[in-house]
Amino acid sequence: MSTFTQPDSVGVNDLPLTTQITEEIAPGFILNDVDRQIVKIRPMATPLDQISRSGRARSTRTIEVKYYAVDLKDAATQTAAAIAANSMDVVDGQVSCSIAMKNARIFSQTDTFMIADTSSAPGGENMLFYVTEVSGDKVSAILINARVSDEGTFQHAAIPAEAKVVRMARAASELDVQSPQYQALPRSKSNNCQIFKIQVEESTLQRLAPNQAGWTFSDQEEIAVSDMRMGMERSFLFGSRAKIHDLEKDQDIYFTGGIWNQTDKTFNYEKGQLTANSLVQLCSRVFTGQNGSPVKVLFAGSGLVDALSSLDYTKTISAERTVAKWGLELREIRSTYGAIYLVHSEVFDQCGRANDGMVVDPNYITKYVHTPFTVEKLDLRQSGQRNTDAVVLTEISCLVLRYPNAHCRIICDE
Repeated sequence: MSTFTQPDSVGVNDLPLTTQITEEIAPGFILNDVDRQIVKIRPMATPLDQISRSGRARSTRTIEVKYYAVDLKDAATQTAAAIAANSMDVVDGQVSCSIAMKNARIFSQTDTFMIADTSSAPGGENMLFYVTEVSGDKVSAILINARVSDEGTFQHAAIPAEAKVVRMARAASELDVQSPQYQALPRSKSNNCQIFKIQVEESTLQRLAPNQAGWTFSDQEEIAVSDMRMGMERSFLFGSRAKIHDLEKDQDIYFTGGIWNQTDKTFNYEKGQLTANSLVQLCSRVFTGQNGSPVKVLFAGSGLVDALSSLDYTKTISAERTVAKWGLELREIRSTYGAIYLVHSEVFDQCGRANDGMVVDPNYITKYVHTPFTVEKLDLRQSGQRNTDAVVLTEISCLVLRYPNAHCRIICDE
């Protein structure tokens, strides 16, 4: 009897399908049973680690992880210098000028852009330009919606320095076959997988002796896992990527970099001044400009949670329901821009950032795993070291942000 195999699958013939074969053919297909147990241990204390375990991890064979992060071209920039009123040149009935930009690299020939809040005609239209050349920080362009009189004169408003410039669509001529290339090369970044490890021991006599609380070795393991996860949570958020050489051990030790420093996108607010309008601005900051998913998670310190909980919400910003997701109890803040799931993070309090927080897009956070969470029993009796039951809990992993601008730090200016 013939067996049909899908072109994109791998068949197993004449052998029973076992977990070993499955892991060899499709690594990571079977969820590690230890992870299933870990996510049940105090999930609200380690929300970042909880979410990272609920997704699909990427396997890596090296401690130093190379990955690529890419963002779309910026949609807007600012003028670097002012342009005086009525200073543009009129040549053959067309108005042209050269404008210094703070980030001219986002433009190329055939692009169009708009100067926001600056009218070029009595009708109140915004100035719209067609790019003819980009040289250094200067953009040469033709004003599209200029109103040139029959006498060849034209009047326009002044363009101030730091005026907002919005990149619009490209415009090609009828005979154009090609256009300037669009470059969005990902940037190579790296992080280190840290070796997280903890050991639990209990003497044989302690294990055999009764106790009032019914405390067992499994209870010891659960507490150890909880403590280990808390340490990992702190490293995943605020760790600093580094490598040192331990002279005594003559070995390298790797430290993972936290996601807090993997994005430059920041929202600042003044302590005691967070209002419903501030929350609208926060949502605008979080969900606009290469914004990613319409649902994001806010890990917040207790001070920020208090400030958000005391707000008077409006029709456009609501926070009325609780959502259960990833094994967490989340408060949903819904705005016109998108939904933010709010969860208190003990780590922010512990690290002196009770009034700060971080908005993370769960779809663009990746966990790299060198060694998944494992439990190894040590036979210390057989080796003649100690008469104890001992296990070592180990995981070698790190977290990275893809599309860094899809995430945002919230910092309180105290």
